[in-house]
Amino acid sequence: MPTLYARIPDDRVGVLIGPGGRTRREIATATGTTIAVDTEEGEVRLVGPDTDPISVLKARDIVLAIGRGFSPVRAMRLLKENTFLGILDIKFTTGHREKAALRRIRSRVIGTRGRARSRIEELSGCSVSVYGSTVALIGEEEELERATRAVELLLKGSEHSTVFHLLARLRRDAAVAEAVSPAEPGD
Repeated sequence: MPTLYARIPDDRVGVLIGPGGRTRREIATATGTTIAVDTEEGEVRLVGPDTDPISVLKARDIVLAIGRGFSPVRAMRLLKENTFLGILDIKFTTGHREKAALRRIRSRVIGTRGRARSRIEELSGCSVSVYGSTVALIGEEEELERATRAVELLLKGSEHSTVFHLLARLRRDAAVAEAVSPAEPGD
């Protein structure tokens, strides 16, 4: 049986377990896995069926997404086909390690009253969560690429308007490419 481990922050363990263990059970049922949570250490053990090793990977990604600040409902988006989790470490991207600089840089991604984060979600199609020193993204491959590029630009100091115009252009280009591409054989 495939077994994976994940560690999540102490303050997110309660969110993962849910009221009366409901969230943990929902993830286990949806993925066909067994999930054991060590509430003291924040360590999660996931055991999947031999017949479907991908299910344990999906369950681990959902657990990691919840650990990175997503609500369980948003994290369950990872159950969809071709939907992935991406995590960017702000410290690695910017090189800043002091708390004041980290707080300032995080706020660039969040924006005033969350508007920058909402705009990135709207223009890229990804769900975005800023938690601690990370920015987590959930989306399909193309959405993830666009959102990652936008977040990295914001972290490196690019103007918000420039990043949002880039996202809008990339989304338009993707829509045009999809509309013009010939149908797949067998469609």
